Amino acid sequence: MKGKTWLPLLAVLWLAANPAQAQKPPETEKEFEDGYQRRIRMESIDGVYIPRDLSDALVQLNQLIDRDARARFKAAPEEEAVSRLHFSFGRWITLNWGFYEGSRLSHSLKGMGIHHPDYMARFIIRSFHRSLNSRPIDVKGQLEAIAAQQEKDRQERLQRGTILYQETRKAGKGKVER
Repeated sequence: MKGKTWLPLLAVLWLAANPAQAQKPPETEKEFEDGYQRRIRMESIDGVYIPRDLSDALVQLNQLIDRDARARFKAAPEEEAVSRLHFSFGRWITLNWGFYEGSRLSHSLKGMGIHHPDYMARFIIRSFHRSLNSRPIDVKGQLEAIAAQQEKDRQERLQRGTILYQETRKAGKGKVER
């Protein structure tokens, strides 16, 4: 009996003494780029199939989402469906389809001009909603709207930004400051 009480204690000590087996994040730009290049060629990451492109993503969503959930999603107005599901369904898409670390789908979307994972998820959700409602997906129109929103967000960040250091140099005689 005495030996049996030590076994769980030894197991706990052994687990606590060993470092976690999780992968460490990349420490350099080169490590990140190497990992990104490897991931964008993978068909699945962590056991999750990664769609090749938007059309493959829509097929996968049709297979993954049950009929009742699809019907509720389809019945909702587009803007409501996109904004309401952004932090649940959108997070699932972003995390499981590897938008932050890179995947073949995120690489495809970056090639279309969508660079932020939140915009990628919204683009897929909106496209899925339109496909369920037999409406044109209008990829070009969506991309133009996303580009405009990204620029607006960038300008707002610039306006809110604080100058950390400003340097002024005097030009010498006969020199033109460029």
